[in-house]
Amino acid sequence: MKAEDAAASRASLHVVAGALFDAAGRILIAQRPAGKHMAGGWEFPGGKLEPDESPFSGLRRELREELGVSIHSAEPLIAYEHAYADRCVLLDLWLVTSFSGEPQSLDAQALRWVRLDELERVDLLEADRPMVAALRRLATRDQSPPVASHEPQSSR
Repeated sequence: MKAEDAAASRASLHVVAGALFDAAGRILIAQRPAGKHMAGGWEFPGGKLEPDESPFSGLRRELREELGVSIHSAEPLIAYEHAYADRCVLLDLWLVTSFSGEPQSLDAQALRWVRLDELERVDLLEADRPMVAALRRLATRDQSPPVASHEPQSSR
């Protein structure tokens, strides 16, 4: 059993999130809407996996439902457990390497494009903070923030 599979079996929820970068190297974050757990905090867009759904399939579904974008390719970046007072969550961040469509709020959440160095100054949820370190390591390795291949939505 892989470590990721073992972590998923202990976690009560498996949450996938996407790191989407624009042409300027900024990353998209979403604000938790009023009425939801941790409302007002900023996070990387995504959500809970359905039973028997693969992480990539869940990522594609969640980002289509929340942002109206189609994910063509993505690669896993970091996965770890985060313990809340009432549950343990497996958080699984994927680097989106190709998508189409313009991200828009379809789930009543505010959206914001920020530079990696700005993530320290936004009210990013504590559970998402380890993702920032992984994104910084990636940017340092590549000498710049990643930029996804992006195809704008075609008008019909």
